[in-house]
Amino acid sequence: MTRRTYRPRVVDREVSDAMSALGAVAIEGPKACGKTESARQHAGSEVLLDLDPQAALAARVDPRLVLDGPTPRLLDEWQIVPEIWNAVRRAVDDRGLAGQFLLTGSARRPADIRRHGGAGRFSIVQMRPMTLFERGKSSGAASISRLLDGEGPEPARSELTVRDYASEVATGGWPALLMADEQAAVRFNRGYVDTIVDIDIHTVDGVRRDPVRVRRFLHAFAQVVAHPARLATIVQRAAGEDAGGGAGGGPSRWTGTEYLDALARLMVVEDQPAWQPELRSRSRLTAAPKRHLADPALAAALLHRDAAGLLGDLRTFGFLFESLVVRDLRVFAQAARASVLHYREEKGDLECDAVIEREDGAWAAFEVKLGAADIDAAATALLRLAGRTVRKPACLGVLTATGYTYRRDDGVLVIPVGALGP
Repeated sequence: MTRRTYRPRVVDREVSDAMSALGAVAIEGPKACGKTESARQHAGSEVLLDLDPQAALAARVDPRLVLDGPTPRLLDEWQIVPEIWNAVRRAVDDRGLAGQFLLTGSARRPADIRRHGGAGRFSIVQMRPMTLFERGKSSGAASISRLLDGEGPEPARSELTVRDYASEVATGGWPALLMADEQAAVRFNRGYVDTIVDIDIHTVDGVRRDPVRVRRFLHAFAQVVAHPARLATIVQRAAGEDAGGGAGGGPSRWTGTEYLDALARLMVVEDQPAWQPELRSRSRLTAAPKRHLADPALAAALLHRDAAGLLGDLRTFGFLFESLVVRDLRVFAQAARASVLHYREEKGDLECDAVIEREDGAWAAFEVKLGAADIDAAATALLRLAGRTVRKPACLGVLTATGYTYRRDDGVLVIPVGALGP
């Protein structure tokens, strides 16, 4: 197959490893995050079901008709014909070989497939928009994997400015925007939101929803990005004065759940769960997740903020900057077989923006601060957290916008976001 210029992604290694072990790999991620191009780096042939109506028609008649071809066989946007999943599962059983199929999907598998399909045959790889590291904006000197091993970061200085981060938040990590100017990126992100509201949220489960209410729900969601917000809070914001969700208002509590589920299936929203560590004290912890969109650029589009608008609204910018950092940490943590969580005590006495916990229990905690003036307070909070937990952290760090990586006298690392990497 002819290859276009390709910028490597962190998940490439995970896909390659999975292909060598199992018969099929499914790459899941929001639209436009780069799934198809990444899958093409491994594929021997392809079927683009969203672009080839004849192939989609053939698959609906008999899914086996699209499975033959040089392997690995890429079945792009397989969820358009859900029957393909079981056909691939059977073909993997029949062939008994690794690396036979690559499936990409912009919607999570339906519940029945998640329950019954794929064990021992499929590996599921989550893909997200591009990180600053993948976009060539971060040096990667501060490796999350090494930090979880207790190693310090390599000496580094980030050249990114606060203005650069505002532009990155407004642009987003979409591969299509690598060479785009900011104005074009803002149009892209607003169009992305329009597509979710007018088309995608209906096609994910076949349910027709009022676009006005979907937009109001998304706008309310964008207002609480990087906050530990309960669904009832989002619904109340969406409803506005019409708290009952009547005509012209936001969704009711019940339909709010449906909207959130549909958006989660599209991978447009992704919660950051609350961390529940073993503590030395009896502090009660919140269970509410922090809310994030797939990319902070979607929140900026919903809130009508370009880079200049973010610089004029530093409070909003601070939360969207945190969301950008969480987006990148999730990619790096996944490569280290770890999860990104947050910590918050019920009364708000102590909180931590991001806790990365590896499968073996190793953990690192980070505070995200746009300005250097907040570093001292952030370091103090991290040390308080470490003193509350039974298991000692591998790393405590303050992630900030600019400057050098260094270790403070109290042992807390200060790391510019432009130095983070896998």
